Amino acid sequence: MPAVKDLNERSREIFRRVVETYLETGEPVGSRFLSQNLPITLSAATVRNVMSDLEALGLLAAPHTSAGRLPTDAGLRLFVDGLLEVGDLTTEERRTIESQVARSSKANSVEEVLKDASQLLSGLSRCAGLVLAPKADQPLKHIEFVAVDSGRALVVLVSEDESVENRMIDVPRGLTPSALVEATNFLNARLRGRTMLAARQIIQEEIDSRKAELSTLTQRVVEAGLAVWSGDQKNQSDKAADDLLQRSLIVSGQSRLLEDVSAMEDLEQIRLLFQELENKADLVQLLGLAEEAEGVRLFIGSENQHFALSGSSVIVSPFMDESRRVVGVLGVIGPTRLNYARIIPMVDYTAKVVGRLLR
Repeated sequence: MPAVKDLNERSREIFRRVVETYLETGEPVGSRFLSQNLPITLSAATVRNVMSDLEALGLLAAPHTSAGRLPTDAGLRLFVDGLLEVGDLTTEERRTIESQVARSSKANSVEEVLKDASQLLSGLSRCAGLVLAPKADQPLKHIEFVAVDSGRALVVLVSEDESVENRMIDVPRGLTPSALVEATNFLNARLRGRTMLAARQIIQEEIDSRKAELSTLTQRVVEAGLAVWSGDQKNQSDKAADDLLQRSLIVSGQSRLLEDVSAMEDLEQIRLLFQELENKADLVQLLGLAEEAEGVRLFIGSENQHFALSGSSVIVSPFMDESRRVVGVLGVIGPTRLNYARIIPMVDYTAKVVGRLLR
């Protein structure tokens, strides 16, 4: 694909006007309209020839033979990267973001703060708001080992919020039921009221210092249970995938995507987007990519394989803890016809405010 520097001044100006007009109206842009509104004097025929050249470069496309031109996904990417003049938030917009996030952080849990931030972004951008963050490490209530066959057992873990998780572990063959009961009782005496991370450290210290009077087989069951819950038995790629899918995903304001729909093709695009949003695993994986880069990241249309059918754009930014470690991602998703100049700084500033207050 060409870069902005590869376009001459006339082509660059016509391309800019096509994209800006499309983002404002959502309609194909014709050569006659451009010839009447360009800052330079050009005939409609000359403009039409330049638009044909831009179409040949893959930057513009004609939805119908007699229609004007629309920017392609590649054209939008070129515009955003090389021609977009990103605006700045007004003082009032900054105050709104700061006050709403601060008010939420005083009265609610971290999860509620992030949910409110997602709703805030949805309201300001008129898109759906997104947040991906680590699940809260809930204090534990109960653990139990259940024999499945001679070489496997099911581990059932219940948190204080009554959520239940199940994992399968390998156990020594010939393990007696009494050994599973011993492992269950040993762990329950140390898990209740603690997070898995805190309990694991205490239990491992007891085992290492030989304070725990466990049989060898029971000790192996206890260690296997701790290992599978901590992901120690997985390879690196499995750990990464499991870590992403264990994240807390918040999507707010999908109904706002319907507010500006004016044509049947737009409605079909939104319907496809709703359908794609239902596959949360894809969305979690997409947002996980944004954690790999600092600052705002954009996924435009067909660049994003997870949302290729609806041709949607995702604008997201990571937020960090006091150690400058990325702990989550927030942003918006909507049609490719977004107000990028306004939404990019909005997402960036909200991520910084959320990160600062969560510290």
